[in-house]
Amino acid sequence: MDLLEYQVKELFSEMGIPVLPSQRIDHPADLKRLKIRYPIVLKSQVHAAERQKAGGVRIVETTIDAIAAAQTIFNLTIWGELPEVLLAESKYDADQEFYLAVVLDTAVCRPVLLGCKEADIDWESAGEKMQYVVVEQEFSPFYARRLALKMGLQGALMLSVSSVLEKMYQLFVQKDLDLVEINPLAVSASGQVMALNGKVRVNERAINRHPEMAQMAAKIVSRHTSSQINGILGDWDAAAIHGKIGILGNGTGSVLTTLDLVANAGGKPGVCFNLRHAFLTDTAPTTFLGRLDTGLKMLAADKSIQVILINFLGTIPQLAEMPEVIANFWQQDNSEIKSSILSSSGSRSHRGVSLPRLVVRLAGSEFNAARQYLATLKTQSDVLIVVENLDTAVAEAVRLAKLTAYRK
Repeated sequence: MDLLEYQVKELFSEMGIPVLPSQRIDHPADLKRLKIRYPIVLKSQVHAAERQKAGGVRIVETTIDAIAAAQTIFNLTIWGELPEVLLAESKYDADQEFYLAVVLDTAVCRPVLLGCKEADIDWESAGEKMQYVVVEQEFSPFYARRLALKMGLQGALMLSVSSVLEKMYQLFVQKDLDLVEINPLAVSASGQVMALNGKVRVNERAINRHPEMAQMAAKIVSRHTSSQINGILGDWDAAAIHGKIGILGNGTGSVLTTLDLVANAGGKPGVCFNLRHAFLTDTAPTTFLGRLDTGLKMLAADKSIQVILINFLGTIPQLAEMPEVIANFWQQDNSEIKSSILSSSGSRSHRGVSLPRLVVRLAGSEFNAARQYLATLKTQSDVLIVVENLDTAVAEAVRLAKLTAYRK
């Protein structure tokens, strides 16, 4: 669950991470009692990533302009969400902007420090632009300085950025978080660093150990239904949508892209799983292949799912064994799948007649052997399609889902 920006700034301030003077605005009239100097930036407190493009961020110079802008923002829906709170913050002139994050990488079961000399970047799809350091042992300032050096920083700026990274890691550990992100970390002409925006992702399994975090999360949950929480706050690690095409991907970007293409092609997306991260029901470290097997079985147990669409691109852990997981899934009978799902999650929703059809999109030369292996399974079944092009995969999934002859 992602916290709102004003909640994130409160945590940053407590940890000593530099943030601008700010004030929570619950009503436009609160701007008459503003305690910070103009010009200010008014920010809509919603979970959408592109607030500025949607008009949810405004720079204002006077109280009259601020009240008018606040009235507009309070009534502005962004990705289906209306703000109940605005954040008024001092304006800051940045000479440089960086990206910093501490994230729990479930593939290696270790925290990872991330850094990039570009802001407004997605850490899961940044590629070679993103520098990283795996915290393999007990944390020390060495890890933060190492990342700052890998980013190409030197002197006082290297020390300032590494100091911020240390405090981000302390927050990450103290609150049992999944993600602490600053995007951007601004640097003024004088070399002063400032966290202009940030994200904190709460680990739901650990939230009861931190009453103050539970209280912050409760304020969010009270304003949303459970399905909205999954979709808006869960970053598509496990989003519940009632459609016919279940989606498995190896990153937030691949899942969201696949979902959009399915919808645009006239299909009805169903439950989506981002296999890069562990499921909420997992209480012990998991592997990518373990999550793939679990995801396939969970979708097969869902009576509404007619087609499972897998979209893997780039690289995945344990690549050589991945085709065998899919093959083993098809060799199981329904009773095995039903019993495994019941024992692992307690779910009582199960499929009674046949497995869903499967469309597998594997992009890149790394998957050549996997594609060849899975292609041999076609001789055993007419419900498996293996392709390299995503548009083709989506078109096949939508076509299969619309076949009236196919019944569960």
